[in-house]
Amino acid sequence: MLSAKRLFKILIPIVALTSATIFVPWNALRAWISPLPDSVQEEVEKAADLGLDGVIVYIDKKGKAPEFYAAGWNNRENKIPADPHTLFKIASISKLYIAAASARLVNNKILTPDKTLIDYLPELAGRIENADQITLKMLLQHRSGIPDFIDSPDLPWSQLPTDTDEFLKLVLDKPADFKPGSEYRYSNTNYLLVGDILDKTLGYPHREYIKKEILEPLQLTHTYGLLGEADLKEVSSGYYKGYDGDLKTQNLVSPGGSMVATAQDVGIFLRALNDGSLLNKKEQAIYSSLYTYGHTGLLPGYSSMAHYHKDIDTAVVMLVNTSGGNSWATLEIVYNRIVKILRRQQNKLLS
Repeated sequence: MLSAKRLFKILIPIVALTSATIFVPWNALRAWISPLPDSVQEEVEKAADLGLDGVIVYIDKKGKAPEFYAAGWNNRENKIPADPHTLFKIASISKLYIAAASARLVNNKILTPDKTLIDYLPELAGRIENADQITLKMLLQHRSGIPDFIDSPDLPWSQLPTDTDEFLKLVLDKPADFKPGSEYRYSNTNYLLVGDILDKTLGYPHREYIKKEILEPLQLTHTYGLLGEADLKEVSSGYYKGYDGDLKTQNLVSPGGSMVATAQDVGIFLRALNDGSLLNKKEQAIYSSLYTYGHTGLLPGYSSMAHYHKDIDTAVVMLVNTSGGNSWATLEIVYNRIVKILRRQQNKLLS
């Protein structure tokens, strides 16, 4: 098992590669400067050659059949090829589903975005700094100032807790990172608490609400709230640079990082979230005030990106069963190159 220090660094989701202008690893540089191929499949195969163990890409263009691409290995020990239909730990992409559920509950007057953490979870009074000022909206927007439990040196990576309260204990009685609402700083603790608020308000697990209100209407039968709900044989292996083992069985149960899905299920959800077919107009307006419409995901052994590109009306999901080293830089560059290929293809059709 990886050391706690190395693992928590790679679990922090990265929205943008801010260090690219300072240092670009060689493999990532090769991906960046090489000529753009004509097809997505060529780019995916190149990504696998650049050190990504397995690469899956799903493309949803409006009005066209879905496109699936894969290269490399699902399981490198047994030489099982990457399968675009395999289940994958989608990590922080899970936060989009929680935010969508929250928007619906706000619209239905079940949640109030301006209510405070103390209003919803009074037992946290005196245990989380500024809990009487932190609103549900701040939690959803990562503007609460609550420290990220991922950063705690006491997080037991060799045996992750199965009770989410154990994650919360890592930040209780700790000083705030900043005054609520004054800054943005990504913190997994925010969505852990949103999950707790949803559970308490609903009176049952929020995963059941997401299944009923989001997954079932979209017929997403290959999406699961927890790794334990999925057939482990159908889940892709996961690899970390510098570590020889398979991280597939490592199970993070914290809300906002726990979901498992196929690339297609993520793509269908992503399109529905963006084109208004999931949320009605009032819910969509609420959602827009609460969270973003695309996301990245990063867990030990797994890296992912899922975004909708309005200019070409296309949802693009890329899943990689590699993390650590320069894998994130390579993933981000390859993802952006795939979008460029799609834009070029679109322009050819229009010319």
